[in-house]
Amino acid sequence: MQQKDSQPSETRTDTPTQPDDPIFRDEQHHLSDTYGKIREIGRDLAHKMERTRAAAAEDKRSMAEELAPNFATYADAMETYADFAAMNRVIDGYNAAQDADAEKLAKVELLLKQPYFAKVVLQFKPGQAPKELYIGTAGISDEACRRLVVDWRSPVAEVYYNQDTGPTSYVADGRTIEADLKLRRQFDIDEDRLNAYFDTSVAIQDSLLLASLSKRRTAQMQAITATIQKEQNLVVRHEDVPVLLVSGIAGSGKTSVLLQRIAYLFYRMRGTLDPRDVFLITPNPVFRDYIAGVLPDLGERNPESLTWDEFAHGLLPNDRGIGEANVPLASFERIDEALADFEFDPFDFCDIRAGGRRLISADSIRKLSDKLRRAPAGPHRVTLMREELEARLEARLAQLSGTDEILDELSALTLDEQMRIFHEAVVPADEQEERALALRLVRERCADAFAAVGNDDWLRIDRIGMRLLGTDGLAPIEWLYLKMALTGLGNPDAKYVMIDEVQDYTAAQLAVLARYFRRARFLLLGDPNQAIASGTATFDEVREVFEAARGQVEECRLMTSYRSTPEITRLFASLLGEGERTCISAVQRADEPPAIVRCPDEASYVAALREAVAAARADEGLAAVVVPWKHEAKRLQALLGSDAPPLADDTTALPESGIVLITLKLAKGLEFDRVIVPNASARIFPDGDPLARRRLYTTLSRATRSLVILAHGELTPLLHDA
Repeated sequence: MQQKDSQPSETRTDTPTQPDDPIFRDEQHHLSDTYGKIREIGRDLAHKMERTRAAAAEDKRSMAEELAPNFATYADAMETYADFAAMNRVIDGYNAAQDADAEKLAKVELLLKQPYFAKVVLQFKPGQAPKELYIGTAGISDEACRRLVVDWRSPVAEVYYNQDTGPTSYVADGRTIEADLKLRRQFDIDEDRLNAYFDTSVAIQDSLLLASLSKRRTAQMQAITATIQKEQNLVVRHEDVPVLLVSGIAGSGKTSVLLQRIAYLFYRMRGTLDPRDVFLITPNPVFRDYIAGVLPDLGERNPESLTWDEFAHGLLPNDRGIGEANVPLASFERIDEALADFEFDPFDFCDIRAGGRRLISADSIRKLSDKLRRAPAGPHRVTLMREELEARLEARLAQLSGTDEILDELSALTLDEQMRIFHEAVVPADEQEERALALRLVRERCADAFAAVGNDDWLRIDRIGMRLLGTDGLAPIEWLYLKMALTGLGNPDAKYVMIDEVQDYTAAQLAVLARYFRRARFLLLGDPNQAIASGTATFDEVREVFEAARGQVEECRLMTSYRSTPEITRLFASLLGEGERTCISAVQRADEPPAIVRCPDEASYVAALREAVAAARADEGLAAVVVPWKHEAKRLQALLGSDAPPLADDTTALPESGIVLITLKLAKGLEFDRVIVPNASARIFPDGDPLARRRLYTTLSRATRSLVILAHGELTPLLHDA
């Protein structure tokens, strides 16, 4: 009863270009010439870097020989320090030159894989000769400063992504530049070989896109730089705003757009935006591995990436779990209101200890708070207290380092302990050196105390929270919010935070992220129809959270499916409301319709399941059996025995090909050539349950070209019309 899979066609919709075509010959000649120049630039850079390395080594050797340190007098010491500074400046100059050349060489290596993917011909003034520009993943110029390739992120490249020939414009350095787009040409290129070219004007005729979509899925997401569509480009190049919310249907390229947006920001703010200033909140480690290669393939470093659990674990005490994240925002509002006129009481503080020794008592911390009472009991006073406690801790450790107990401990250290603490064997030459070593020992022994001061662990957050809220305990997310509100805990240096699958977060989680990254700009991407867990924020709630935190929230919508065939797209779109369903379109080529197999009994069900798994295993590409919950995966493993696909978890990357058994939670954001829905019965996906409808929509939309749906018993009424 299973439909046999057919291979996707590699034939393009345009008339194939041939080597005897004069345009093809001219473009191949231009490609060969450009490739040769890029390769020559690479060779020159490599030789230059080698010469710089040799010159730097020679200069360092000669300067070291000439440098004669002399600290006999103050003047001699100053002269010696000046010589050292001059030497360091020379070395810094060499390092800066090498770094700049290394960046250029990385760009060359990127372009040697594919020098460019598109060409535009622009006429800027009537009667003026049109200008040809070739667009690639990086920009490069020759020795005469002629642009060989224009970076896809440059302002002029936007005319390519706007996709319409004729009068157009783009903005550069604040000026709007008018032009007439005479030609928009796409290329299929491997290194210095031109395979084909296409002259296109609108998205539905985008041959490069269709060719890209017909490729098999792999364990790694691929960059979409050459095939960014007009609606996607609006997000990638959107003006810098405090919050941009992107709602997109399944397969609309939300994650790809997010990564291209990051690359675009790095380009526009080169030199001022560091990858460490950008945070990407990902659904799970599998998804993080899936997207890990996209930005490096574009010549950019990946930003800081973490899941919600990793974020929370890094801030919560070690003895406290993540806990329930679906707490009402009213709890946070009560915390903010209570802190407006809050004052510490004597029992809100605890001792600072290390190794069983009390270093600073809770009572002395209370007295310090009373001394600083003129400052409100919030982040300002806590900061002042923290600074004073650090100074007191330094003084306390200096006092301890002179005690007989510590000096005896120093003299009793084994050689291994000395190497671990001091990284060398130590024999103090005099009393002053002994005290210095003792202080280093005490610092090492009391490192936890410094961490406790820096983390504000001298505050009893739980007790304060229970007093403020009148409760017997705090949920972990309430504890985290209270600590941020009370101490100013957060990352004020983060400039951008990107949250993918935003519909999977609770309003409380989003409020915490908005407060923690208090100065960052946010890009939020998701699909409200893929909210597969109960209690997560609706898009209205997402807007409310960020409007309260940042003001206006701007929005974009992505309504075209690039992932799935029209047949699969129609099926998962049928689960949506009519108003939304009629706005959805698909650009993939038509392929086989989804197969729905009803199995009235256990024997026929197991047979159909084995057949579907065997067919997927025999096919090329990547396939998945997607189940809603982990216990369903265990049940399937028991049914299939040794024929069961391996179960994917959040600690392993996806295979390059083959078939995996995966829960829907992990499959979110991923895509597969083939998807098997092992049981679309009324029991698993009951009618009238909005959550079941969204789970089914999300499951079906993981498939790109082949979808097999089994039903053990009655098929879910959600698919009756299918």
